[in-house]
Amino acid sequence: MQLKKVMEATIPVSSKPHADLTDLQANISGTFRAQQDFFRSGATRPYAFRKAQLLRLLKSIQDNEQLISQALYKDLRKSEFEAYGSEIGILYKEIRHTLRHLKEWMEPRRVATPMLFFPSSSRIVPDPLGTVLIIGPWNYPFLLAMNPLVSAIAGGNTAFVKPSEQAPHTADIVEKIIKECFDLSFVAVFQGPGHIVAPAIIEENRFDHIFFTGNITIGKRIMEMATAHLTPVTLELGGKSPCIIDREANLDHAARKVAWSKIFNAGQTCVAPDYLLVHADVKDLFLAKLKAAFVRMLGDDPQKSPDYGRLINRKRFDAVAGYLKEGQVVFGGQTDPDDLYIAPTILGGVSIHDKVMQEEIFGPVLPVITYQHREEVLDWIERNPYPLALYLFTSSRESERFYVENVRFGGGCINNGIIHLGNPDLPFGGVGASGMGQYHGKHGFDVFTRPKSILRTPTWFDVPLWYAPYGNNLKWVKMFFRL
Repeated sequence: MQLKKVMEATIPVSSKPHADLTDLQANISGTFRAQQDFFRSGATRPYAFRKAQLLRLLKSIQDNEQLISQALYKDLRKSEFEAYGSEIGILYKEIRHTLRHLKEWMEPRRVATPMLFFPSSSRIVPDPLGTVLIIGPWNYPFLLAMNPLVSAIAGGNTAFVKPSEQAPHTADIVEKIIKECFDLSFVAVFQGPGHIVAPAIIEENRFDHIFFTGNITIGKRIMEMATAHLTPVTLELGGKSPCIIDREANLDHAARKVAWSKIFNAGQTCVAPDYLLVHADVKDLFLAKLKAAFVRMLGDDPQKSPDYGRLINRKRFDAVAGYLKEGQVVFGGQTDPDDLYIAPTILGGVSIHDKVMQEEIFGPVLPVITYQHREEVLDWIERNPYPLALYLFTSSRESERFYVENVRFGGGCINNGIIHLGNPDLPFGGVGASGMGQYHGKHGFDVFTRPKSILRTPTWFDVPLWYAPYGNNLKWVKMFFRL
């Protein structure tokens, strides 16, 4: 990689954490200083540089595609289809979309200038932030570490990447690809336990932005640490995303979409349908179709299906299995702790006081609530407000308008599930407790740049009314302000 020689600081050879916290912090500090030096050199700013790095990353992902799939299988038992469809393929699309539009995004944008400031002109320049930190989650451990990195590179920044230690095989392939592509002075990976590595990175270094994907509890801690440096954050969190089955829904279509959305990645998706709100008039028929859809996709014994993943670890298994003790299992419910397996499960008879209706499930368990009137739906959602996603199945445009206007949520689908996050032209992010900030495509570029305002005044003419003595100039200034 042709980089300017700007490294005054010495960077340790290994980016992996040492047992000694002092060594780790020294490693981090040296890398941080080198990245700041490299950024200040201006090397990351040109379009040609950014394009070259994105092409380099794309090529490395292509070369390592099979290793990525294998790592995702080892960590989450993801099938090759899911690995490609939910992580690798989406990232290819994000990179290619960014390459196609990057030059346009980088262009300064002319804006109007008040007549009062004649003959000046005004423009907004997308300015890189500097050195940023990206902290990835375990559920989509490749995509959600790399997707923000694409936006950070497109924005002209240097970056630290902290992949999730809970998906160790994928974390290793993330580090392998980044080391193949980039010098530590541009992009560096730090691995290790999040509760050790994240504070070591954040508390001693003033990053220009922190991008975190994960749960609400850790998100609050990241924000607390960032506040000490007044570092802005993007938090992609989660919440209980409702799925509404309207009386006017196409039930066959809805059953297929809901079943697929819930079994994908064994339900470990931040935007997976978290609970069903089904109109009383269609509940029994819909549940029969939903059960049939699960069987069609995974067979009578989903544990034998090559297309069905597993829970990430025993801790997550125990948490999800615990929900099965609440309400009544009306479908599924089989578990195997040694295999980290939980069958797709429908729960009936749940209460708002049950844990399954208080916590984000993050697994293949789907509670069902019956409603008769829309106001009941709004009441249930308000008990778990600001969901990251909302899904509505209906053939009524009036119902669509009602829920879109009356529910605050991050994003969602009408007559579909989870796929909105695969469109790079749609901003992805939460609202309230489900997150702050949005990314993907141009919205990701905007996260990792800031609009710098420039007003330029030529010297061929200077308006004299600005200068003292003001005399009668006030009446002219008032007139110009009214224009």
